[in-house]
Amino acid sequence: MDDMLKEFVVEALDLATNVEEHLLSLERNPGDMNTLNAVFRSFHTIKGGAGFMNLSAMVSACHLTENLFDALRTGQVPVTPEAIEAALEASGFVADQLTALNNGTEPDKLSTMPKSLEKMLTDAIEMKGVSKKPAAAKAKPADTPKPVEKAAPPVAKKESDGELDWEAYFRAVTPPGTLPEAESEAAEEEEVHAAAPTQREETEAVKSSLSGAEIKQNAPAKEESIRIDAVKLNVLLEVAGESVQAANQAAVLLEKLSQFKFDGQAAPLMSALTETLTRASRYSTELQRATLATRMQPVGRLFQKFPRLIRELARDLGKEVDLNIAGAETEVDRVVVDSLYDPLVHMLRNALDHGIETAEERINANKAPRATISLKAWQEASSVMIEVTDDGKGMDAQRLRDKAISKGLINAHDARTDDEAFQLVFLPGFSTKEVASSVSGRGVGMDVVKTAVERHRGAIRIASQLGTGTTFLIRLPIELSIVPTMLVRTDGASLALPMATVQRVVELPETFESVGGQPVLRDLGRPLPVKSLGKILGYTPASERVGIVIAAPSPYILSVDAVDGTADLVIKPLTCISTPGITGTARSAEGELVLVISLSFLIDGCKTRERITA
Repeated sequence: MDDMLKEFVVEALDLATNVEEHLLSLERNPGDMNTLNAVFRSFHTIKGGAGFMNLSAMVSACHLTENLFDALRTGQVPVTPEAIEAALEASGFVADQLTALNNGTEPDKLSTMPKSLEKMLTDAIEMKGVSKKPAAAKAKPADTPKPVEKAAPPVAKKESDGELDWEAYFRAVTPPGTLPEAESEAAEEEEVHAAAPTQREETEAVKSSLSGAEIKQNAPAKEESIRIDAVKLNVLLEVAGESVQAANQAAVLLEKLSQFKFDGQAAPLMSALTETLTRASRYSTELQRATLATRMQPVGRLFQKFPRLIRELARDLGKEVDLNIAGAETEVDRVVVDSLYDPLVHMLRNALDHGIETAEERINANKAPRATISLKAWQEASSVMIEVTDDGKGMDAQRLRDKAISKGLINAHDARTDDEAFQLVFLPGFSTKEVASSVSGRGVGMDVVKTAVERHRGAIRIASQLGTGTTFLIRLPIELSIVPTMLVRTDGASLALPMATVQRVVELPETFESVGGQPVLRDLGRPLPVKSLGKILGYTPASERVGIVIAAPSPYILSVDAVDGTADLVIKPLTCISTPGITGTARSAEGELVLVISLSFLIDGCKTRERITA
């Protein structure tokens, strides 16, 4: 893909995503003229760039949708569910074409505009079949009449006299809204008249405006942001991390050198070296933080993809659901944003299919007929929290146990508490549905969710109340490459615990109370079980007299030999082997290899999956 096409695809994809969000908003507020105008301008902008790139199918779809929204905003056609459905289909078609281009498909290999989409848009413009369901327009593509000739005139790369189409070129490279009045007038002229003399006049106007001082003053705004290849950014982040680690190791060596006495000319050299290393350490840390900031993205870029998904799936299932989104401005690492789409899709589909009742069932249960699913994000210390909540029928812990036992996934002595029973939904092959459907029932979705979350050193928990609803809570590190940790030692091995789970450090006695054969220590008046980190990981602990109180749904104390302090570590994931409880490795400031304990492993009470499924 050449650079100009790549730039167009990136900009148009952003516009297409915003169009979808506007359309769903317009469905709730049909009289919102600002939204109507915004949708019209977005399709017009995409059409201009697509015409310059000679993407005829995209031009046709955008032009028909432009005609529709021009009729909607002038009051010639009312805002109906059929019009919204047609516009959503057009937006989806345009987004699919842009995604295909982004994935490397050649422009001449793109699919043509579907006849069914042409018919939906044309019928919406001419107010045909208003009383029919939107799905009815898709049900009989064989009966689709030919579209009206005037509906989608192609936009050529050159005008009839052989000159470049300056209007299309200018619209492709000018930021949306730079000349709103000229853009609106040009669109109306193009749609109503579509005559050669008018196009000639527009071309001359665009040529003169390109050389005008006003446009030159506005043009630099385009340079406020640049796009960088993600691979290059990752390399920069890795180099910045290694520079911080090298600076920390140099600081440790300098501290050891300072224990010796330097006389004569060596003394000022040591002083200068100390000052230089301090400055280098500070700058390398700032470089690393600045590089990390470039990878941060608001989760709203991910969340805005889900309203349409919920709308269409709810319609297919015959349920009435509203999706409420909060905390879209919360920032998280770009890699996390990219990888969370599939897990959140599984969770939302699961909530709709399993959790939300039909309108009749909700009325019988004294609930509002229209259900609510909430998608919320917020920052908590060094973690980002993502919560998916529904007000459906909740989860039956006993039914989950019985189903897992009948499938042979656990034995009768496992999952004794409700919290452990809820975690059974993450087991591979687990499903409460007897017959698989197109939405769920194959026992793979929620397992994918937990795997994806743990891949990024996160954890997921479930809280549910029968008859009230269910909440899924995901905890992820805001930054993937650097993790604030507490360094501990057991059997001579250096280990790192994520600070997100550490509450405090306590001194352990030589003897403990025992409850059910499990050592217990009272902390702030509550009895907490004591677990040996060394024994859990297979070490031979010598004298564990230090305890770490772990913040988990069921809090406990982790015993270790010693605590060496805290450190922000650059984590290297384990790629060749998989060790229960270990998420990656790092180097301490002294250059020692450190094993990093998994966040989900600690939150699950240091239980490995093998033990749960035994």
